[in-house]
Amino acid sequence: MSQHAFWPAPVPCPDGASLPRLYYPEEVAAVLGCSTWWVKDRARRRLIPFTRVGRAYRFTSDHLAEIIRMHEARPAATQRRTPAASVRKTPPQPSPTRSTAPEPRLRARPPRRARQSQFGTAA
Repeated sequence: MSQHAFWPAPVPCPDGASLPRLYYPEEVAAVLGCSTWWVKDRARRRLIPFTRVGRAYRFTSDHLAEIIRMHEARPAATQRRTPAASVRKTPPQPSPTRSTAPEPRLRARPPRRARQSQFGTAA
């Protein structure tokens, strides 16, 4: 893995505008704490934003911030709980009674080999 600085200043252009810094997948993986394979796989499947330079994946700082936002886990909405003393447990209700007619008994099919052999041919 090549050694690259993670957050250098944008590269100035001759006309005065600045170009964004493009990060390698290895750098993004190091910042996110995941594998390079994961970053490349997600980019290949278009699940994370990226820039394609030739056949290589590159990421801007905006892409990195978006990836972090996309995978951010928010806490679930808190539910108001009642004190345990005020909660009453109701006894389970008996299940509704079924009809008194017995259910028909199911029978298994004969094995396929047995069905084929009754015709006298083998597959």
